[in-house]
Amino acid sequence: MKFTSSILVFWLLFSGSLETNAQSNSEQNLWSLFQQVPFKEKLNRDFGMYFFYPEFTEELKVLKGKEVVLKGFYIPLELYSSQMLVLSKYPMAECFFCGAAGPESVAVVYLQSIPPRMKVDQIVGVRGILDLNESDVEEMTFIIRDAKLIN
Repeated sequence: MKFTSSILVFWLLFSGSLETNAQSNSEQNLWSLFQQVPFKEKLNRDFGMYFFYPEFTEELKVLKGKEVVLKGFYIPLELYSSQMLVLSKYPMAECFFCGAAGPESVAVVYLQSIPPRMKVDQIVGVRGILDLNESDVEEMTFIIRDAKLIN
């Protein structure tokens, strides 16, 4: 009986640690998957300008429509009382808008509810449904919809 209880406790602890590792790996892997996406410059006839369009990898396409977790640095927008926020792989000084990073380093998040006030570069975690934008130049490339804040 004592031996069986010990095995059960060990199994519960071990399986819990695997789950934690899998979660942290998937968070890291999402930014890595974003980074693997090549962008090609193409003419947008509606705007009469050239824009960079993503060519999503098969590995990333498989995740489209699936629940994902993403953690990143909060980038403020001038949209108070909005259910939208932007996460960056890098702090604001190095982000896509302010620094030298590319579009693979930011994601727009559409939350289920208005978030509390956050500080610039606060690390924020979200869980939501991944969407990939390959053609709308007025939207970000990587989108998390129907999201909730997580710690």
